[in-house]
Amino acid sequence: MKPHDKGLSRAVALQYGEFKVPKVVAKGEGEVARAIIEAAISQGTVITENPALAALLTEVELNTEIPEELYVAVAVVLSWVYWMRGDSPEQHRDS
Repeated sequence: MKPHDKGLSRAVALQYGEFKVPKVVAKGEGEVARAIIEAAISQGTVITENPALAALLTEVELNTEIPEELYVAVAVVLSWVYWMRGDSPEQHRDS
């Protein structure tokens, strides 16, 4: 997804690794969404496009764990991200 895509309406950033459950750490629409994506790209963060999941995640309060009913959908995205980076969740967990 390119940060200048005109069809972009929302973005959600999740943080996972130091938490047992991913948390919504940023979310927004329009220009805020573009800023979130540009920040992610500048930090080398893998991004993906899933408008349906983003719509559900925008309902989650900031700095709050994702609800249990979204665990599977987010796990699928996270597994893709780890695969794209060539690593595994265990490499990023504090044990």
